[in-house]
Order: sequence, then C-alpha cells, then structure tokens
Amino acid sequence: MRWFGTILTIGLLIYLLSQQGWAEIAYAISKIAWWRFILAIILVFISRFAVVMRWHVLMSSAGTGITFRQSSRLTFAMLFASNFLPTTIGGDVFRLAGAIRLGFDQAISVASLVVDRLVGMTGMAMAFLLSLPGFIYYYTNQPAVGSMAIPWLRPLGNKILRFLQELSQTLTIWLHKPRSLVNALTFTWVHMICTFTTVWLLLGGMAEEISFWWVMGLWSATYLVTLLPISINGMGVQELALTYFYVAIGGISATSGLTLALLMRALQMIASLPGAFYIPDIMAGRK
Repeated sequence: MRWFGTILTIGLLIYLLSQQGWAEIAYAISKIAWWRFILAIILVFISRFAVVMRWHVLMSSAGTGITFRQSSRLTFAMLFASNFLPTTIGGDVFRLAGAIRLGFDQAISVASLVVDRLVGMTGMAMAFLLSLPGFIYYYTNQPAVGSMAIPWLRPLGNKILRFLQELSQTLTIWLHKPRSLVNALTFTWVHMICTFTTVWLLLGGMAEEISFWWVMGLWSATYLVTLLPISINGMGVQELALTYFYVAIGGISATSGLTLALLMRALQMIASLPGAFYIPDIMAGRK
C-alpha cells in the first residue's frame, strides 16, 4: 500500500509540476535572493542539530552515558535514511540499530525514540492549536472545502490514540524526569522555529505576502497529514499537502506553492547528507 501510495502521490506531483510549467517554477526560484538561500540552509542545519539535542537530552536523562558525537552520528544517519533510502519502516530503524550496536540498552533506546517522536508531535500539535482560530475561520467561510478536508483528520486522530495507548508504558522513565521532557520540547520548538522561518524566507523571496503565523499553522497541518502511513517516508504526500494548504488556504500562487514544496524537500535532503558518512560505521558497530 505504501509503495502504491508513493507512486500515486509522486505521479500526481509530477503531473501538477508539468501542468504548472517548469519554466515558471525556475523563474520563481530565480527571484529568490541568494542570501535567502544561504540563510535557509543555515536555519535547516540548526533545526537538524535541535533534533539531535532533543534525542540526546532524552537518552542522557535515562542514564545511558551517550555522548553528543554519538547522538549526532545516529540522528544524521536516521535523517539520511529517511530522505534517501526507500524504507517502509523509517530512519529510526537505523538510529535504533546503531544505538544497540554501540552497546546502549535496547529497551531504553526504543522508548527514547518513541518519546522523541511524541515530543516532536506535541510541538507541532501546539503550533497547530495556536493557529486553530484561523483554520476555524477559514473552514466556516469555505463549507465545500471544509467538508472535504476535515474527515482527513479522523484516521490520523485514531492512529495517534492507538499509538499512545499501546506505548504509554514506555513513558515511565521520563514521566519521573519532567525537566528532560521540557528540555526536549524546547529543542523541538527551536527546530520548528527554524523550519517556519525558512518557509517564510523562501516565500518572501518569491514576493508572496503571508504572515509568519499562517506559515506556522499551515506547516504544522502539513506535518500532521504526512503522519498518515500512505507513502514511503511521506514522499509526495508532504509536497502535495504543503502545496494544497499554502495555495488553497494561504492564498499563494500555485507556482510558488509547488516551488516551495520542491525547495523544502531539497533543503531537507541537503541537511541530511552528513548521515551518509556515518551509516557504514554505525552498522559496523564502531564507536
């Protein structure tokens, strides 16, 4: 199903790109000042290190003795696997395998990855809730679109609920360490602020007038949609959801929406490239 979903969503994305015209997308990219690209890359790398620190805080608070260097190597390997390897399980498998090979407790490693994901989801849910009044206003004034879009959230809510019920026991370690959870959530917000600012910078370079508040809400909505397990690593789904939300709700042009989707995927892939150097050593169990 995920292979089918991936092929379908990427096919739809290619169709939209062909309909919009590659020349228009290239022109939209050319309008963005070079300093915006440089700043965007810097922000994406900062956000990646915030993701590293989020997991590092959780592993350290569990008494594993993990070093920042080890956390960085394992997390960047996870990011590389998520962006480049066609795995249906996700890059966290590589991070878990690496942690076990380095001698860290398997149960704690698994639990830390679960909590890491939950903290990330919590941060995005907070951002979405902060923008909820804007979504309510939009959907109450667009009944046709709203009636189509709202049911999409129901399977996502059910999935998250089952996930929390099945894995609630893994939270035991960190429920007694609230400070580590707060620190992890802080690094999640650093990651998110960098991501939102990157989107806002790129859209500003394409002369799209959109508030930072809407950038935050629409990106968090895109993130929640990509949690649905309908494609490998969210390929195609992220791009389509991002284009839909920013064009239909954010009011930007279709060309800018597709360009933004391509640029954000490209930046994420660039920022994960260091992981390619770490995967061989991690899988070999070298410290």
